[in-house]
Amino acid sequence: MAEILVYVDHIDGAVRKPTLELLTLARRLGDPVAVALGNGAADTAPVLAEHGAVKVLTADAPEFAEYLVVPKVDALQAAYEAVSPAAVLVPSSAEAKEIAARLAVRIGSGVITDAVDLEAGDEGPVATQSVFAASFTTKSRVSKGTPVITVKPNSAPVEPAPAAGAVETLSVSFGPLATGTKVTSRTPRESTGRPELTEAAIVVSGGRGVNGAENFAIIEALADSLGAAVGASRAAVDAGWYPHANQVGQTGKSVSPQLYIASGISGAIQHRAGMQTSKTIVAINKDAEAPIFELVDYGVVGDLFDVIPQLTEEVKNRKG
Repeated sequence: MAEILVYVDHIDGAVRKPTLELLTLARRLGDPVAVALGNGAADTAPVLAEHGAVKVLTADAPEFAEYLVVPKVDALQAAYEAVSPAAVLVPSSAEAKEIAARLAVRIGSGVITDAVDLEAGDEGPVATQSVFAASFTTKSRVSKGTPVITVKPNSAPVEPAPAAGAVETLSVSFGPLATGTKVTSRTPRESTGRPELTEAAIVVSGGRGVNGAENFAIIEALADSLGAAVGASRAAVDAGWYPHANQVGQTGKSVSPQLYIASGISGAIQHRAGMQTSKTIVAINKDAEAPIFELVDYGVVGDLFDVIPQLTEEVKNRKG
């Protein structure tokens, strides 16, 4: 079978969930070959092998941590030249999408970003995308070169499929641009104990109807009862009620969880663009004519201050 290159998103050897989803998709297209870079790269091999990687290419060098993006592009290009894959799959994070774009330019190939599904086609992988503010779903393929495709989190299940996972050291030569932008400092993001917004299986979001920063406590309580991430609409963020890092929408983050609960959100197209690919959508709004109800699988017409505390209590009771 053809080999499919998979770029590994990990933190000091701890593989993040979107990479395991990519391995599931890669197995539809061929034999996954994982590329892990930086500190702890070799430690990723066992979990990658457990999820289908037939081979794990690893490289570690100070450049990966000390400089932005380009050293990783150099390494991924080296992996591409060593493997000659049928496709390159990359998670749809901000950094990884830049890596994918730069790689596609270097190897003279087309790039598809933010795919939500992949399938094998007669002329190469076919990607499904949600486009034009999630108003249309398209299927497309790269017509020139080796497809470079970034895939949104939660686009595929994580499915163990043990494989050899043979570890090989990747030889990387850094180009003159690799040291062009140096990282001068890092500040760890304060942990809330909740899942990462773009990777969460469940997201609970609040909008203008929450009516104040102090009232986001009930949104957080429901999220915590479900083990969910907390999101916010642009209106709530612009009002200063919740951090911009939690904004869901066209100018915020795009999410695609198994369950999305929109609380006090009217459903403007800007917000819908960031969550419309969610598998199941529930809305709570006291305005029965709110546009959000045109989109949802389940709708509750009611005051969120009455509905959400009851829902939170019911979830806690059922969990026992």
